Amino acid sequence: MHRLPRCLPVTAALGAFLWAFAALAPAGAQTPPAGPPAPAGAAVDAHKDFIYRLTNTDRLRIVVFGEPDLSTLSRIDARGNVNLYLVGDVHVAGLTINEAQQVIQSAYRDGRYLRDPQVTVSVEDYAPRTVTVDGQVKSPGPISLPTESTLTVYQAIIRAGGFTDIAKGSAVTVTRILPDGTKKIFTVDVDGLIKGRDRNRGSDDTLLLEPGDIIYVPERLI
Repeated sequence: MHRLPRCLPVTAALGAFLWAFAALAPAGAQTPPAGPPAPAGAAVDAHKDFIYRLTNTDRLRIVVFGEPDLSTLSRIDARGNVNLYLVGDVHVAGLTINEAQQVIQSAYRDGRYLRDPQVTVSVEDYAPRTVTVDGQVKSPGPISLPTESTLTVYQAIIRAGGFTDIAKGSAVTVTRILPDGTKKIFTVDVDGLIKGRDRNRGSDDTLLLEPGDIIYVPERLI
């Protein structure tokens, strides 16, 4: 057996040991490379991420800490505003609760009414939130959306009694009026979702309905 000289530095001895250990390892044995990390939020369900946004006719309780005279109950009007003491109209429609609190705080601070306002907003009464399902479903008409969760096109069709025998479920359309007044139309292959042909669309935001959406199921050509 070959012996290392006594005077061999420690680092050289360690290197020789590692070389000898590697020689004893099976040929081709390698440490498997680590796989790429999963994208942040890849497994997040869109339903769990739902955040309610204020809408016209919601009735809000607005509390200004330490200023009881400024606290009020106010309903969002047709223009999306609430009317507040001192600052007047503040636009809050389309905002989350946290965003509305920040906007109201800024209104009092920018108007120099309060130096450091602390505002809490809560919804006392929710506005009716409906979508309409029309065309080849068994019970067409309006459907109420859940208050603080989502509803998909497929779920809305189920609530409308499901497809008729002549429905073309692969070409369901959703018509949506955007905040700027323009229309956007989505086409959804609900048949594909049901049969698993389009599983990747299950988390697509276009399948999550918004108040005022119109779902239309066309007739299949026979």
